[in-house]
Amino acid sequence: MSKFRRLVMYFVLALVSAVLLLGVGLVERRLDRQIQEHHLRYTGQVKNAPALVTFTTVALGSFRGLIADLLWLRAGSLQEKGNYFEMVQLARWLVDLQPTFSGATAYLAWNMAYNISVTCSSPAERWRWVNEGIKLLRDRALDYNPEDPLLYRELGWIFQHKVGNILDDANLYYKNQLASQIIAVVGRDNPDWKELAAAPVGEKGFDAAYPADSPLRKAMAEAKLENYDELFAAYLEHRGLPPALLAALGPGHEELIRKLTWEFQADELRKKFKLDARLIQKINEKYGDLDWRTPEAQAIYWATLGLEKTPSHRDLNCERMITQGLYETFRSGRLLMIDDKDFTNLVAVPNLNVIDAVKKAYEDTWKANDKDSTFRSAKINFMKEAVTILFNYGRFSKAEEYYQELRKEEPGSYRESMEEFVLNRWAEDVRDATVKKANSIISGLIFQSLYYLVYGDEDAALANERIARFIYNKYQQENADIQQRVGLAPYAEIKRTVVENCLNGAFTPTMVMILRAKLAEEMPELKQETGKPGGLTLPGVPGRN
Repeated sequence: MSKFRRLVMYFVLALVSAVLLLGVGLVERRLDRQIQEHHLRYTGQVKNAPALVTFTTVALGSFRGLIADLLWLRAGSLQEKGNYFEMVQLARWLVDLQPTFSGATAYLAWNMAYNISVTCSSPAERWRWVNEGIKLLRDRALDYNPEDPLLYRELGWIFQHKVGNILDDANLYYKNQLASQIIAVVGRDNPDWKELAAAPVGEKGFDAAYPADSPLRKAMAEAKLENYDELFAAYLEHRGLPPALLAALGPGHEELIRKLTWEFQADELRKKFKLDARLIQKINEKYGDLDWRTPEAQAIYWATLGLEKTPSHRDLNCERMITQGLYETFRSGRLLMIDDKDFTNLVAVPNLNVIDAVKKAYEDTWKANDKDSTFRSAKINFMKEAVTILFNYGRFSKAEEYYQELRKEEPGSYRESMEEFVLNRWAEDVRDATVKKANSIISGLIFQSLYYLVYGDEDAALANERIARFIYNKYQQENADIQQRVGLAPYAEIKRTVVENCLNGAFTPTMVMILRAKLAEEMPELKQETGKPGGLTLPGVPGRN
């Protein structure tokens, strides 16, 4: 080949290469515009992966799918052998290798929270795996896919179903652990979410709120705390503002201390649990004050965030999760007592603050989804239960309001009075019960009544006592022939047995002391007869029988 022909060939090849590169550039820019227009997600270089994984994915490019396949095979082999701990790291690598493969991530999280957890015998080990599933979605997958409603729905489902339901034998352990985690950040009392939401956000907010010449900065310098990160780290170490800073501030800065505490609490929630106090306050304003120690509130949070992040702001699964979460919050969404020592006991009562929000959520979702009949059926079932719970808690006017609305929803279906409707619903639960089962139901209600009495919820205590008395009378009336032979013991005797059981081991010593004092307040004659508060010679509490 002559030198001239060789030069021509090189020139043509260079020209073709330039045209191809130009075409690739034009196509790439077009794809980038489409990614932005259609809210597609980036699938480029992975982050925070081990050096070997990062090197191989960059070196092999699209062939990283082969690596992912090998890791999937390895994960399956480890699970079959029961070697679960390496699977946590493998799951993280798989998320890094396939960051937008939401279905795979959802499966990995579900597998840890459900399949692997139940192979463990101890509640603590089970909680470890449930928590790993939560963290895989919350702390890693959502960083790559902030607009994918599937991941929000899966995360909310673990909170709502795995932690919030009663199907797992360790469910009380999960609920107590979750509540303890939130309490460790914001305290036992319900925090002022409005103040937490208004607090400066992170280091930038802190620097803007407290300039260099502010009293706080001067106190920080005296306490040898150079910046926000050091102050925040000291707060976490001492579980409060460090003594050196408090000493440097001196008296008269109580308001500043409160504001700093709110800011650090909000920041810890964001960093540790990815919970934004501003969104929490927004949810509280929309639905009513939720108890954020409960799994139902967590599920509502993630479903709400999923709707906010997804471009269409619509997702049926997230909408269903919100309505279901609100319903469960109404039924038992307010914690009275947790067990942060043994994690085996928990007392929850209905959250009546959200009742109207639940009904509205059903109505809004029903309309937004072309009047899907399932939402209407769920709303009617909710209203039936709402009437009963409101009546039991002495909210008679509100119960009557909901009962009249229920009549309008299903004309001609409810001809009895509201009181008869409620009592008939309770009667259905014990109509065909055996003597043993009826006694168990009544004893359980009395036990719950005493629990609520100890923890200061007089309405809940009265509600359970009222229901127990009604069930007892109804059962005796409808089973007269049985009770003449082997029927229930007198109500006073049943109650005496339950109270004595609480005082002799079922309650902790502190609870026993409170219960004795409560009974003595309402039964002063007991103190006179026994010489000590709460000594039991009479079974009931006047006004509750």
